[in-house]
Amino acid sequence: MRIDRRTAILSGGAAALALPAASSPMADLHLPGGPSLRPTVRDFAGKRDMIVQRVRPPMLETPRAVFDSGVFTPNDRFFVRWHWAGMPTSIDAGAFRLNIHGAVKTPLSLRLQEVVRAGESIEIAAVNQCAGNGRGLFQPRVIGAQWANGAMGNALWRGVRLRDLLDKARVTGAARHVRFTGLDTALIDGAPQFRKSLPIDKARDADVIVAFAMNGENLPLLNGYPLRLIVPGWFSTYWVKMLTDIEVLTGEDDNFWMAKAYRMPSVPVKPGDKDFPSHPVAAMPPRAFVTNFETGDAVPRGRSIELRGVALGGDCGVAKVELIGANAPVTATLEADHGSFGFRRWRATLPAGTSRFGARCTNVRGRTQPLAQAWNPSGYARDVVEMMDLKLT
Repeated sequence: MRIDRRTAILSGGAAALALPAASSPMADLHLPGGPSLRPTVRDFAGKRDMIVQRVRPPMLETPRAVFDSGVFTPNDRFFVRWHWAGMPTSIDAGAFRLNIHGAVKTPLSLRLQEVVRAGESIEIAAVNQCAGNGRGLFQPRVIGAQWANGAMGNALWRGVRLRDLLDKARVTGAARHVRFTGLDTALIDGAPQFRKSLPIDKARDADVIVAFAMNGENLPLLNGYPLRLIVPGWFSTYWVKMLTDIEVLTGEDDNFWMAKAYRMPSVPVKPGDKDFPSHPVAAMPPRAFVTNFETGDAVPRGRSIELRGVALGGDCGVAKVELIGANAPVTATLEADHGSFGFRRWRATLPAGTSRFGARCTNVRGRTQPLAQAWNPSGYARDVVEMMDLKLT
């Protein structure tokens, strides 16, 4: 596949990141801890009909109904999350370079086409999910972007294995971690540049790729054009966008985004707890969602309910999906399997008179979604069964 030469992806630069119009439709995210309404935007830098959590840097949420349209999330409806506002609004593909350095014998500065030809081109279906997906549903409320469950998407990613690039650079035996940096920068002096690292063994995993295409097209700029790291089964904090620098380290990575940010409590905690042990957010847990209804929708009292949805196994495949709270558990029918790390669509019929239910996923390792959410102060890694209430008419 050939990467298009792009020199003005977002015409108008910052103007392409304009605020939603005053007349923008509002979406109700049904958040229990605070304001639930969010504006939607029809045309935002290559996106359409997205829920706006923040404009600069852009944070755009995918509406639930999009996940009902197919197993792969369209590029122009795929969620967006950037950490810093200093992101390029145009990229000259001809001048772009991917640098590989550090504990290597042959430092490299590769053109895009050299990256594309660096190894076997592979495709992998994988869910990209923000670690804070569902944060707005946590109770008690936690700080941070108040996402509902639209900070995720499933795509077919094409790229080359990261290990093939590392092999070209001839990584030394002293390598312990691999650090990744993109083109986005902070606009505040002293703020830490966004960098993430993988242990060397994880970096060499056959499923970890440097992608240049998404759902058969070049990556959209807002989703990381021209290159993006793909770490299937792990939260998207590791999926560095606009990847431009790979540094092989001989020890632990002590940068802010690894040592301080994106960390989970290693023990149960409650609001107000401090100085607890923690570990980095990494692998995703299983989750399941209903996609053809929203909480509060009306359904006839005397008719059965046909449900559709998507599930992900997290860092492995989906084994089963059950509907609970439906008088008795109902096992859903799973549709086509596109791989261990992507969405699995499902469908089920609930008995007439059912008004409250939730979808629960069990993955192939036997891990099942809990009925109560373990609270954490950052609202990371939500995995509780999401209960839904319908109105019987």
